[in-house]
Amino acid sequence: MPKLRIVALVATLVVATSMVAEAQVTREEFEALKSEVGTLKDALKTQNEMLRQFFERVNALREGREAPFKETPVSIDGAPVFGKADAKVTIIEFSDYQCPFCARYANDTFPQIEREYIETGRVKYVFRDYPIEAAHPQAFKAHEAVYCAGEQGKRREMHKKVFANQRAMSVTDLAAHAAALGLDKQRFEKCLAEGSYSTKIRTAMSAGEQAGVRGTPTFFVGLTDPKSQTLKAVRRIVGAQPYGAFKAAIDDLLAAR
Repeated sequence: MPKLRIVALVATLVVATSMVAEAQVTREEFEALKSEVGTLKDALKTQNEMLRQFFERVNALREGREAPFKETPVSIDGAPVFGKADAKVTIIEFSDYQCPFCARYANDTFPQIEREYIETGRVKYVFRDYPIEAAHPQAFKAHEAVYCAGEQGKRREMHKKVFANQRAMSVTDLAAHAAALGLDKQRFEKCLAEGSYSTKIRTAMSAGEQAGVRGTPTFFVGLTDPKSQTLKAVRRIVGAQPYGAFKAAIDDLLAAR
């Protein structure tokens, strides 16, 4: 159990602290133990939050507080798009770069959707910014950083980089990510400092609020209208659901005439 393992590691840290003074444990070993405790604490926090959200939704359904999903218009105006513009099905993701559930989806589920549906031309994929600043104070700048990297043709690479490094999202960290991607340092840092894309991000957040987004990640699925900047969403998927949940929603719409 994670809690038991954390307790054991904390106890080990106490012993290790005294051992460091006696040079029986190296500073590197001590720091590694501290890092592992931090990782386990983060994992436990994520697990507890998942359980809280699950039981909240169960209770809402049981008490009739959550109405069945109805067709909802969702704006995609100005949002980054992946895949064929006229693919039959559109998925809109509202995401937060500091959200652990969003990272889980990005790392585990999205690659399967990309391989099976986006690359085969059957799904148009839209990414919308939804940093929850109260819970994730570094997320907004991370979203800006992705746009700034996009100016230099590395949007997708920075998108993956920030999701892979959720514990390194300070402005200094973001600059280091940019350097690792070979971006022009001065141009990137100027873009980030000026907040060049803050209005664009807040516009996306407003679109999410209007569509009823309450947490991240939240997805809307519907049939594509190539002439419109609004999706008529007929499905909503909340949370880092397994691939099967997305496959079922996509296949139902692909089968529609």
